[in-house]
Amino acid sequence: MKKRYLLLLPAIAVLASCEPSIKDEIDSSTYSAGEANFSSYVAVGNSLTSGFMDGTVFKSGQKNSFPNILAGQFKIVGGGEFTQPSYEDDVNDVGGLLFAGAPNEGFPSKLIVNMQPGADGQPLGPQNINKPVTIEASKQQKKAYHNAGVPGAKTFHLIAPGYGSLAGLTQGTANPYFVRTATSDNTTVLADAMSLKPTFFTNWIGANDVLSYATSGGEGVDQNKAGGLNPAVYGSNDITHAGVFKQVYEGITTTLTSQGAKGVVATIPDVTAIPFFTTVPYNPLSPQVIGVDNIDQLNVFVGMLKQILTAAGEGSRLELFSKTKANPLLVQDKTLKDMGPVLVQAIKGLVASGKFPLPITDAEIAFIGATYGQARHATAKDLMLLTSKSQIGLPVKTGNAAMDSFLKKGVTVPIEDKFVLNPVEQANIKEATVTFNTIIKATATSKGLAVADMNDILNKAVAGLRVEDGQIYTADYFKGMGNLNTVMFSLDGVHLNARGYAFIASEILKTINKHYKANIPLVNPAVYPGPTLVVGNK
Repeated sequence: MKKRYLLLLPAIAVLASCEPSIKDEIDSSTYSAGEANFSSYVAVGNSLTSGFMDGTVFKSGQKNSFPNILAGQFKIVGGGEFTQPSYEDDVNDVGGLLFAGAPNEGFPSKLIVNMQPGADGQPLGPQNINKPVTIEASKQQKKAYHNAGVPGAKTFHLIAPGYGSLAGLTQGTANPYFVRTATSDNTTVLADAMSLKPTFFTNWIGANDVLSYATSGGEGVDQNKAGGLNPAVYGSNDITHAGVFKQVYEGITTTLTSQGAKGVVATIPDVTAIPFFTTVPYNPLSPQVIGVDNIDQLNVFVGMLKQILTAAGEGSRLELFSKTKANPLLVQDKTLKDMGPVLVQAIKGLVASGKFPLPITDAEIAFIGATYGQARHATAKDLMLLTSKSQIGLPVKTGNAAMDSFLKKGVTVPIEDKFVLNPVEQANIKEATVTFNTIIKATATSKGLAVADMNDILNKAVAGLRVEDGQIYTADYFKGMGNLNTVMFSLDGVHLNARGYAFIASEILKTINKHYKANIPLVNPAVYPGPTLVVGNK
């Protein structure tokens, strides 16, 4: 198997370096713009618009943003110049950002797939590429670009003065990506976009108004439940209040159409269509992974906790380990009643009676109470975040050698709540997504705009979506050579790869052709690259 991987790598490298091209000569008389005017096309949105993939924006990846792909097709029917923020300072083509010359763990280099075999003989898999980041966040370009996609932006950020202020970086009120391009400290993303006098636009904003809550494992506040109508006091992971979303989204759309521009708006994908939430199963612990010989001993400890919880009416939280089937992860659930005090009291009673299975101090008993007070085993109703994968099996140290020998995250110590979406959090996300998409569609209808229903399209891609060339593309995470040519999402699990953005561009072109009676050629996702595979990462 390893030889097969390695033999394929030279061919993969050649394919990945190929620039997409239209081989057949195009007769411009064959195609038409219909009722649309593409002479000044502006794309408004967030990271999905900017060309963000594999955890960052990097020079070669940005060229495959869906707006840039669309602009190439628009030129066939009279489209004008299309500009994107400059990434010429991305010397190593790895993205990331520096702040005053220093790396920042929140803005790392791009992800690649390291095909070098690890200790288990399998490829090491996704890693941040080990090359220096050279993009300085404070290096300002002070120029409005046709691609006005700003990674991290929510709806209300597009109209927020100071969102591109250099001074705001240290205060946490500015976005480093917009700082690099903002034409002045007090301008807004929307104002800079409108300065280009758009005749046509795409608007794919709104995902972060709910997605940041989802990717944080529900750590933010659902402002719909809290009644929060002032986004100035929102936390970064909060769900935007529907009233705020409606007012802002309608205002953005009114501004975009104020000079007569036509356009396409896009809906927000459901989290169940994004591999960041669907790749890690809730029950990945096979008896072999746990160690069949360890299960009886582990069940003594888990069984003791389960017995205490059962006496308090909460015994269903925990399951004994199985030697014959996959076992669920142990997770923290902050929606549960904290049973820590009950556990502490019961364990102290067992210690006093000599029935606790190992020597233990009061501090260690307190640790058990704090650790298992809101712990439960995951179920099929939970969504484990992609980031939870790196947590599974991590050792936990208490200083008690007997306890430490079996304390591992996800097995006997719960994975933190921020790495899982429980049913309550999923319901909050679902409600907000449906409400936001209803607002998006209604706003489009009121302005006569086209709607690209990305929610519907990506939901269909979960099961596999066949395109015009006969290929079936999927909303999966990269699993190896088996889905190398069909995976549309990048290695961060949230954003699309170049092939995925080409797919999105093609779907938008279909929408434009139908709504505006245009005839613009589609693009072929198959000629765009997927994940970057390398052998070694030095």
